[in-house]
Amino acid sequence: QVQLVESGGGLVQAGGSLRLSCAASGRTFSNAARGWFRQSPGKEREFVAAINWSSTSTYYADSVKGRFIISRDNDKNTVYQQMNSLKPEDTAVYYCASRQVNSRTASRRGHEYAYWGQGTQVTVSS
Repeated sequence: QVQLVESGGGLVQAGGSLRLSCAASGRTFSNAARGWFRQSPGKEREFVAAINWSSTSTYYADSVKGRFIISRDNDKNTVYQQMNSLKPEDTAVYYCASRQVNSRTASRRGHEYAYWGQGTQVTVSS
């Protein structure tokens, strides 16, 4: 059974930093693109960041570009998101996702991801 488990969320003041982790089990995703999405109350889920299988290509939403960094460790089957200079508008439930095995290209489109974590809450206070 495939599981993606996020960790690292929490409450932080504006301007602070958090590092999210997403560990996969049940399948190796070393040759699959991974991504992060988020959803705030009353809003649709939105793309945050994505990384291809080899870490040679990354995409970011304009709202987080220059503040968030996505990375991965294929040996640990884990993807990370370093979030710096956090703003109150970054408050959301953050979900990690993985494309199917052998789908190596990073994507901004949520429907192209086959596996999802349960989410971790990030709250940024002003």
